[in-house]
Amino acid sequence: MLFSGIPFLFYFLPAVLILYFLVPSKLKNSVLLLCSLVFYAWGEPNYVLLMLVSILLYYSLGLGIGRTRFRCTFLTLSVIVGIGMLAIFKYADFFISSVNELTGTALPLLKLALPIGISFYTFQCMSYTIDVYRGHTAPQKNLIDFGTYVALFPQLIAGPIVRYVDVAQELRQRENRWSNIVEGLPRFLVGLGKKVLLANQFGLLTELFRSTSQPSVLFYWMYAIAFTLHIYFDFSGYSDMAIGLGRIFGFHFPENFDYPYLSGSITEFWRRWHMTLGGWFRDYVYIPLGGSRVSRGRWVINILIVWMLTGLWHGAAWNFVLWGLLYAAMLLLEKSIPGLKKLPGILRHGYVLLVTVLGFVLFNATDLTQAADDFAGLFGLSSLPAVTAETWYYLRSYAPLFVMGIIGATPVLKLLRQKLYAYPLGQKCLAVAEPAAMAVLLLICTAYLVDGSFNPFLYFRF
Repeated sequence: MLFSGIPFLFYFLPAVLILYFLVPSKLKNSVLLLCSLVFYAWGEPNYVLLMLVSILLYYSLGLGIGRTRFRCTFLTLSVIVGIGMLAIFKYADFFISSVNELTGTALPLLKLALPIGISFYTFQCMSYTIDVYRGHTAPQKNLIDFGTYVALFPQLIAGPIVRYVDVAQELRQRENRWSNIVEGLPRFLVGLGKKVLLANQFGLLTELFRSTSQPSVLFYWMYAIAFTLHIYFDFSGYSDMAIGLGRIFGFHFPENFDYPYLSGSITEFWRRWHMTLGGWFRDYVYIPLGGSRVSRGRWVINILIVWMLTGLWHGAAWNFVLWGLLYAAMLLLEKSIPGLKKLPGILRHGYVLLVTVLGFVLFNATDLTQAADDFAGLFGLSSLPAVTAETWYYLRSYAPLFVMGIIGATPVLKLLRQKLYAYPLGQKCLAVAEPAAMAVLLLICTAYLVDGSFNPFLYFRF
């Protein structure tokens, strides 16, 4: 079930809200858990049992870590189970096919369907047991509360990755009040607008590019920039919807994006992009490996390990591995050449955007052959014309969308709102204009969805 779908918007979510706010406080987590399992079963009926097993297993392991002297054994088991689940369901066929290609063997593939959101909820489960082991939190003794944490539908499918320590108190007790809806609903609708009105339209352009019979160098660059904007609005829009929904139910989920395309370095970019994933790898992989407090050679190895894993987390294919290693190389380069920080801001910003765009071309390729073809097209190495009549047509048609996308990827509108809110008259105008704008936004998004517009969600495959 997609957040940006009619069944969710007009059937599932209203039913959940009515039920949630009608039941007494002691039953609210039970309602959220039940509804979250229904939400997951809607798209993954065969794997809802895997979700339940994960809940029971990590609940038991957390208690084991907190109560017995075999804490290290239970922790090790929790990590092995988490990595094992990912290895079986997400990476097994990738490893088998790689072995077949290298050795010439014909080992059969498992051909297991990828459980939706397994990368997200598995990381959450492992962070819980690790934090219990470290003494950062007490083990959760209430199975319903723990199950709610793991399965909570607003962030279940695609994050942000919420750590147990961040919501432990709110799982036990939180305020359920009207102001939560007032704060959360606009955030959800803004995310919905990002997804339906921007991400989907940029995604449609990338599909048109792949089906064209008249490619050109300019069309390749239009595709690369369109996908760069598509993945940002797709994922940040979903994160906004998740954070907004969480707020409605009384939870404060962590932010996941902070205008990453404004970054002046690759290091800064990864402090702004998918922040919960970057924080997870920093705290549970990079620092335990020794971080930067080791010899230079070991530090380089640590960086390579973390970014290879970051690439693999996004997908079981070599282009994802190379995408992660590309960022490892750029981070090492930045830290090895301090003079890069002294370059004019426009040059630093420009090189970050170029690396990001080229990186996402590699990211979106179906295989390394297509990635090579895409790079050849971008740099005029494929005997393609610089521009075609079809390219000009799409450029004119999508120019307004590119302008809106570029503006939307900056805090211009946010800063404008803050300026207006600084004046009493501005506050009065916003008090009327913002609810009206949200209502219009919902109507426009609904019109697009009813029309059956292009509406995939990229991060479901992770």
